[in-house]
Amino acid sequence: MTDAHDQHQEAPVDARDPRPRRGFWFGLVVAIVKPFLLVFTKPRFTGRENMPRSGGVVFAPNHISHFDPVVLGFFIWECRRIPRFLGKASVFKVPVVGRIISSAGQIPVYRDSIHAADAFRDAVAAVERGECVGVYPEGTITRDPELWPMTGKTGAARIALMTGCPVIPLANWGAHEIFQSYTGKLRIRLLPRKTIQVRAGKPVDLSAFRGKPITNQLLHEATEVIMMAVAETLGELRGETPPKELYDLRKARAAEKDDGEEKA
Repeated sequence: MTDAHDQHQEAPVDARDPRPRRGFWFGLVVAIVKPFLLVFTKPRFTGRENMPRSGGVVFAPNHISHFDPVVLGFFIWECRRIPRFLGKASVFKVPVVGRIISSAGQIPVYRDSIHAADAFRDAVAAVERGECVGVYPEGTITRDPELWPMTGKTGAARIALMTGCPVIPLANWGAHEIFQSYTGKLRIRLLPRKTIQVRAGKPVDLSAFRGKPITNQLLHEATEVIMMAVAETLGELRGETPPKELYDLRKARAAEKDDGEEKA
């Protein structure tokens, strides 16, 4: 258990800082997940001083595995905040599962909405209430061969610019060693214990975009700034230099399609 507790030496949190009130369902999740991770993984959490202890905030993580929401949720909890992740509205209609995630305070995204701003109305309301809202800017698990972040979608930027809240870039590494996604095989590897790392970077500087009309161009430019901050934070975590140009999934798929048509 020594390794698990070493996380507190890297980014100390004042023990007098009270835990947030979590409610029954979220409390149940914490009671299950935290002991599980402390037993089967070696957490390495840094940069927790960059996460605001109160007030509305958006955290924007990279996405490397279906397992990393568990890791990131644990990290946010250790920052004395309750994570409110965005998820597809359709998932909230699934029996039992929908009830649990809704009761745990997670937030639906209405992707079928005619107006883009309406898709994130619950997320905006949550931030305005002072919640800590998590948005995966990539929208899916990275397909970059080296697992660097891809280009992002505009949800995180839209919420931040609509509310004026800070955006905290999060980098996580190690979850992919526990659960490798998109391999065609459902395999979870817990032993030997894997080191899971999460680092929070400093708030993204979006001052150049605030106070201006929220256009698609503005959102895309702000999103590029957010994604580069996420990539740089991951580079610090991995001790490597991130690529200057992030992997573009749409372009990659278009190229594959064109290549397939040419071969046909």
